[in-house]
Amino acid sequence: MVQIVISSIAIILAFAWCVCALWRSGRSFATCSALAAVLVSAALEACDLLGILFPSEAFIWKRYALVAESFLPAVWLFFSLTHARELGRRFAPFPQRLFLLFTLAFPSAVATLPIASFFYSPDFSAERVLFLSNAGFFFYGGLLIYFVIALVNLEATYRRASLTSRWRIKFDFIGAVSYLSVLVFYYSQALLYRIINMNLMPVRSALFALALAMMLYSLLFRGGEVRIAVSRSMAYKSVVLVAVGSYLIALGLLGEGLKYFGESGQRALAVALAFVAGIGLLVLLLSETAKRKIKVFLHKNFYQSKYDYRTQWLQFTGRLTAAKTGNDLMDAVLLGYCEIFAMGCGALFVRGGEGGGFRWATGVGMFRPELFFGAHEPVLRPLEERSWVADLRDEEKRFSDPAIESGLTEEGIIFLIPLLGTGPLEGIVALGRPIDPEERYLYEDFDLMKTMGRQAASALQNLRLADELLQAKELEVMGKISAFILHDLKNLVYTLSLTVDNAQDHIGDPEFQEDMLATLSNTVGRMKLLISKLSNLPDKLSLKRESFDLLPLVAEVKSLIAGGGSVAVDGDHVSVWADREEVQKVVLNLIVNALEATGGNGPVTVTVGEGSGPFIRVADQGCGITEDFLHKDLFAPFRTTKKKGLGIGLYQCRQIVEAHGGRIEVESHPGKGTTFTVWLQSQPTS
Repeated sequence: MVQIVISSIAIILAFAWCVCALWRSGRSFATCSALAAVLVSAALEACDLLGILFPSEAFIWKRYALVAESFLPAVWLFFSLTHARELGRRFAPFPQRLFLLFTLAFPSAVATLPIASFFYSPDFSAERVLFLSNAGFFFYGGLLIYFVIALVNLEATYRRASLTSRWRIKFDFIGAVSYLSVLVFYYSQALLYRIINMNLMPVRSALFALALAMMLYSLLFRGGEVRIAVSRSMAYKSVVLVAVGSYLIALGLLGEGLKYFGESGQRALAVALAFVAGIGLLVLLLSETAKRKIKVFLHKNFYQSKYDYRTQWLQFTGRLTAAKTGNDLMDAVLLGYCEIFAMGCGALFVRGGEGGGFRWATGVGMFRPELFFGAHEPVLRPLEERSWVADLRDEEKRFSDPAIESGLTEEGIIFLIPLLGTGPLEGIVALGRPIDPEERYLYEDFDLMKTMGRQAASALQNLRLADELLQAKELEVMGKISAFILHDLKNLVYTLSLTVDNAQDHIGDPEFQEDMLATLSNTVGRMKLLISKLSNLPDKLSLKRESFDLLPLVAEVKSLIAGGGSVAVDGDHVSVWADREEVQKVVLNLIVNALEATGGNGPVTVTVGEGSGPFIRVADQGCGITEDFLHKDLFAPFRTTKKKGLGIGLYQCRQIVEAHGGRIEVESHPGKGTTFTVWLQSQPTS
């Protein structure tokens, strides 16, 4: 009697829900799939009820019930894929379409096999228990798999819903999930005991009625169209749930298979296989390559776009804003690229090298600080002019410098991405060694790379402008200091003028002569001290170029230096077209620095020669320069490692050399020494 009441209520609620759904939602695809799921479930309920009411015709009605059960996988999978979801051009992702195709196997089996192939019952009127044959075991085991997949799809939809959408669909989804859960419970007997215990039918009927009541309440009082887009992160979590669910189902099938082994070996074999399978599942879920392959697979078959741009943009912007220093910012830019595009290595090059080139800033999975992009490298032209992403897998030759080409090739770099904002190119991101070597990168990846590049360029430009502002403030301070020094010099000159005036009257007085010499000595000493604090930065427009020989100039500089015996000069006679006085300043500064690095004891070697152009090479075996200072602060004004230095000398040297159209190269190893090479022009440029 209880079964009749519960089943009748469930069937009435099913038809009521169908009428209300057609009235409120029309004949949309999602509505039709929901109608099919409810009607098939109601038909199953009615057939099983009639089988219980008429035991003599139980197997006739159970045949009809079996037909209804054969359609449950298809209708509930359709329901889970369409209910409250946004439907794009693709109705369902590729794997789900395969699952839908396989649902045809259930009605096909029912249509071709006799009912006795599925189950039998010696005394159904007394026990209401169906004993499963092999076909029945696999049939109901397949139903369980599809109910789990439908639950995973519904979970993904609900998790992605906004707070408002969740409020509107909460009872709808609780009802559907509850009914699918009781179906899992009801049919799990097939795997555990190879039976279907229809004495549990009141539980199934009661949950079906409760589910329909909640769905009807949601439709009438919280109704309205809700369409939810399932994100990639949720899809990946669902893949994980499917993997874990498959693992548990596999354990159930393993238990069934162990019946065919001897009792002594069952326990050991079961434990061993369970642990092996668990370890394999753990390795799969923790594999970055597997994760990337799954995400690419989801992109190809689930979505029209590869990336969840909102998530990627928020993550990348969050990284940039969290950076507290310039180094942190550059690391954040590179790490953001490597993570989003699943790359095993990468490097960031920023503007600031000699001649307007791009120097190494930071790297991930590689360390090649010697790599340097010259300002005139052919690969930079499409990056800067058209904001293209350079794909180095093309056969086209892109580099004039074989050193950087071989360096990038050895590291497996395949992409060069421009960091280009509203101004000139701020930097270059090099990416290589994809985690998934088979992944194809297309226009969608390149568009996201360039968009992120504009954001990164803006951040790097702000960093560069902040450094320039700091330097400007330091120059301003230097200007004020110079004004004070000039004022002191003016006072000293005035003192000298007084001495000269008094000398006209008292030059013959021995006491005056003694005082005058003391005054002159003191004044000259103070003037030398003040002058030593000033640096005369060259003006590029005031160069007085001429052709002269470098070797005699270097020898002349050596003769001016106290302690010049520690300096060795060799090389060839090479002519250059330059300002002799300014080049002399460069050589003097480099030799003095080399002597200071060796404690004044040397040895310092100065070599004059000609390769791709005239050069002067100054090498020492002193304390060397640290990598960080070498690549970031060496030529910056007011950056120095000397306790009493102003940090102007090398800045002045680079200004002079660049004014001549040359460049300075530096190689240094801490504790072993440093080599500076100055390249100049041999002939005037047209």
